[in-house]
Amino acid sequence: MAPSSSIQFINTALWCTTPFRLSYADPNQKWLIRKQLLSLLQNYPIFSLSNDTFTHNDGTTVNLFKVSGCLHVSQSTPPIHFTLWLHENYPSMAPMAFIVPSNSMYPIRQNHPFVSPCGTITTPYLQTWSYPGYNLNDLVHNLVQIFSHDHPLIYYSTESSFTRTSLASKREALDRISGMLHYDMGALQSRTEEETEALLTIQVELKNRARVIRNIVSGLDDERKTLKETVMELAGKADVLTNWLKVNGDPKAIGVISGDRVEDAFEAIDGESKAELEGSAADEAIEDVIYALDKALERGVVSFDSYIRQVRILAREQFFHRDLLVKLEVKRGFTH
Repeated sequence: MAPSSSIQFINTALWCTTPFRLSYADPNQKWLIRKQLLSLLQNYPIFSLSNDTFTHNDGTTVNLFKVSGCLHVSQSTPPIHFTLWLHENYPSMAPMAFIVPSNSMYPIRQNHPFVSPCGTITTPYLQTWSYPGYNLNDLVHNLVQIFSHDHPLIYYSTESSFTRTSLASKREALDRISGMLHYDMGALQSRTEEETEALLTIQVELKNRARVIRNIVSGLDDERKTLKETVMELAGKADVLTNWLKVNGDPKAIGVISGDRVEDAFEAIDGESKAELEGSAADEAIEDVIYALDKALERGVVSFDSYIRQVRILAREQFFHRDLLVKLEVKRGFTH
């Protein structure tokens, strides 16, 4: 049974009529709160009960019961100081539970699945609170079970055992699944952030490459425009030259411009010059044919016998042309 002092305190606080009275208005609600608080204090006599002002997130203030105490989940872990505030609409609304670090050596973990960095407790039991199936005793028992597997404070060993411990009840199985999902989501988020960062790096690189390509294309466009202008300018000059040649030029040169053979634009000044021009052309032509035969022999296109025969014929003919060129040079006063 709860101490008589606690009974008296609860009775006085619930039925107080002063301006500082608690925010529990319904008489049936008061009796139910009284019953559950007495049961909680009987099972956990180390807890202390008080009433204080609570400020909701929207700024409204209410006077509520506050249960404070320590949860000792194991001999090897630090105790967990916590507070329970009974909502003004309790038991329809779940209690508000918080961890209050009492020692700077043991701060709250930053990545706990059920405790925020500021100490707010959000276990599945609280999130799925439904009266009459839920009560304060079971809530505290559930907190002890969860924190024994995943301690909310940082100390020398904070390894979670959700992934390696078999939990028995349906409630504990739900807590285990929730904890595992939290850590899996954390790992997935970490991987996603790394992949996103890598993709952003690739995106920056692709943008840089796209900018380089645009610059190249722009340069090619400018070069194309320049070449087009040059072609148009040269075409204009060619028209001017053609017109001038038609009026003042040699008919043979005009014929070349009109599409005749280029050779027709050159005329020897005498018979010897013409013979020298034709001999030089024949010599160069034979030299080209012999070179082509050399390449054909290397590729195996012609046989060696055929190659020798053709080269002899060409060499003999080339000899006569070169002999003629030498004679012409000597005749004109040059020495070979």
